[in-house]
Amino acid sequence: MNKIEKLQEIIDASDNIVFFGGAGVSTESGIPDFRSESGIFKSLEKYGDTPERLVSHSYYLEHTEEFFSYYKDCLIFPEAEPNSAHYTLARLEKEGKLKAIITQNIDGLHLKAGSKNVLELHGSVLRNYCESCGKSFPVKYVLEADGVPHCDACGGRVKPDVVLYEENLDMDVMEAAVNYISRADMLIIGGTSLVVYPAAGLLRYYQGHKLVLVNKSNTSYDSRADLVINENIGEVFSQIQGPYLDKAASE
Repeated sequence: MNKIEKLQEIIDASDNIVFFGGAGVSTESGIPDFRSESGIFKSLEKYGDTPERLVSHSYYLEHTEEFFSYYKDCLIFPEAEPNSAHYTLARLEKEGKLKAIITQNIDGLHLKAGSKNVLELHGSVLRNYCESCGKSFPVKYVLEADGVPHCDACGGRVKPDVVLYEENLDMDVMEAAVNYISRADMLIIGGTSLVVYPAAGLLRYYQGHKLVLVNKSNTSYDSRADLVINENIGEVFSQIQGPYLDKAASE
């Protein structure tokens, strides 16, 4: 039995699956990992600083124009479409096997693929709000703004609803993630090197014995996993089939 068949077997035998994903889930949709070597090179070459510094709370406050220049250029990809991983997860949820998606990504592609219960640990570029009056704005408003976006109602600054470095994660979202992971009978971790905390720390709450890691490179959790697949997650998930998925697709 190869690893894809083993993954299929574990999914078939599970009915409380939770998926925890990172940047690797979206790279196959054309969204680069800004923390990758090429992403770091681009930020240093073009903006003169590291990605972590450029999307930090202090940089946002002190260099707002430069922040939005980098943000629009490197973190928003309005033309990106979901890939096989996003769609397979949405189908698993529709069939009732997958209970939650916990993502570190801010691109909104899980929702675009049709998933409903998505916990966005780091927020979403699709949501933006006025810091003064709270009015909401779509991502298009930010992209089309000349420089720093301002509210068309009160003139306040419009901030993306994303968690910047130095900012705290939403504790309600974190608590919900802990609850789902602690109750899961199967936990699939995909497209993440598990180095970003506190998000990666959520995995310690998993109590089950079906821990699957799908990531191109090795992670610190590989030795604890029941199955490790070092391949592109989109390619792996495109091969996950079965009567439950076929049924969901035909509905």
